[in-house]
Amino acid sequence: MTDRTQGAGGGSTPAAGAKGPDELRQQIEETRSQLGDTVEELAAKADVKGRAKARAADLRDKAGAMTVHLRSTASRAGHRVQEKASHAGHRVQERASHVGHAAQERAAETGHAAGQTVPRRMRAAVEACRRNPRPVMIAGAVGAAVVTAGVLARRHGRH
Repeated sequence: MTDRTQGAGGGSTPAAGAKGPDELRQQIEETRSQLGDTVEELAAKADVKGRAKARAADLRDKAGAMTVHLRSTASRAGHRVQEKASHAGHRVQERASHVGHAAQERAAETGHAAGQTVPRRMRAAVEACRRNPRPVMIAGAVGAAVVTAGVLARRHGRH
């Protein structure tokens, strides 16, 4: 054995000698403990399979958390789209109702004015329309739909 040990800087330093057998035993135990810690650290670094398993478990946990986050985000987005579509539907329904009422009023006014200027044969038809404005309104809507379809077909044919 030598009386020199390697220091922290890599150089040699004189070994501190034990002053008695008890102190020597204590130094031996400390050295064994340090050596055991060093061996455990080296074993952990050499355990590639164990480290790979730990890394895989971490990645699985992160992927699971990301999946939960993405599902939550998609669900919130779906609810927002549904709310916006519902709101737009209500607005369209309100506007259509307003336009329908306005058309019904104009038809009634026109019918009244026409009833005073048309021949007797036509007055019966106008009176029937006045008493039953809903079928007239439906017929008008169907006519408007046919005209709209024709316009769209012509536009589509040009492109």
